[in-house]
Amino acid sequence: MKKIVLGVEYDGTFYHGWQRQKNVKSIQEEIENALSIVADQKINTVCAGRTDAGVHGIGQVIHFYTTSIRKKISWIIGVNSYLSKYISIIWAKEISDKFHARYSAITRSYRYIIYNNNVRTAIFQNKVHHIYKKLDAKKMHFEAQFLLGEHDFTSFRAINCQSNSPYRNITKIDVRRIDDWIIIDITANSFLYHMVRNIVGSLIKIGVSVKKDFWIQELLNKKNRHDAGITAPAKGLYLVNVEYPLYFNLPIKKQDSIFFV
Repeated sequence: MKKIVLGVEYDGTFYHGWQRQKNVKSIQEEIENALSIVADQKINTVCAGRTDAGVHGIGQVIHFYTTSIRKKISWIIGVNSYLSKYISIIWAKEISDKFHARYSAITRSYRYIIYNNNVRTAIFQNKVHHIYKKLDAKKMHFEAQFLLGEHDFTSFRAINCQSNSPYRNITKIDVRRIDDWIIIDITANSFLYHMVRNIVGSLIKIGVSVKKDFWIQELLNKKNRHDAGITAPAKGLYLVNVEYPLYFNLPIKKQDSIFFV
C-alpha cells in the first residue's frame, strides 16, 4: 500500500461542498471517481478540511491509499483529464504513512474577499461578496484583533455545529483594502462550522459602522450566536493554505493571482 498526497484547487460554485453526498454533485465524489479510473481500483480520499457549498479552494490537501504504481505525472495530468474544468490537481507526492491530511495539519488559512463598490461586478460575481456600502477596513482590522488567541467562539459557530468544543486558537487575522477589494485573512488551528463566514458577517457590521467599538469583544464574552452578524455568503470564501510539519516536505502554496496579492 502506498499513501499519496495531492494538492487540489477548485471553484466551488457548482458543487454542494467537498463531502460526498447522495444525489448531489460534490468535489470529493468527482475526484474519487477520477482517481479510481487512473488507479484502476476504488479510491477513497481524506481531506484537510471539508468546505461548504459554494466555497472555493486553492490550497486543499488530500490523501489516499493505493496499491497501483503510477508516475507522479499520472496523479496530476492523468487525473485532471477526467475532472471537470472546475477542479484541478496541482501537485502530487508519495508520503509517509505517518501523514494524515486532516490530523497532521498544524494550521488552516482562509481568505474572504469582498468587492466594495456601489456597482456590482459581473466578472467575479461567483468569486466575491459584493458590498455597496463603504467599508472601513482599518476599523474592521482593529476589531478583528480581539479574536486573536484561544477563545470560546460560540458566538461565531453555526447553531448546528457538531464540534465537541467551541474553543479554537486564531493565530492571525488581518483586514486590508486594495482599491475596491477588502481582503480578510484568517489562520487558526482549526475552525468551527461557518466560523469564518460568521466572523466576516460581524466584521461587515463593524465596517459599515452599524456597531460600536469593541463590539467583537462583547460578542466573544456573550457566547451567543444570535447576537453576532449574519453568515456571509460562501462565494467569497477560499481555503488558501494548510500548514504541515516541515519534515513532510510538502510544496508551499504560492498566492499568485489577482485575488491573492
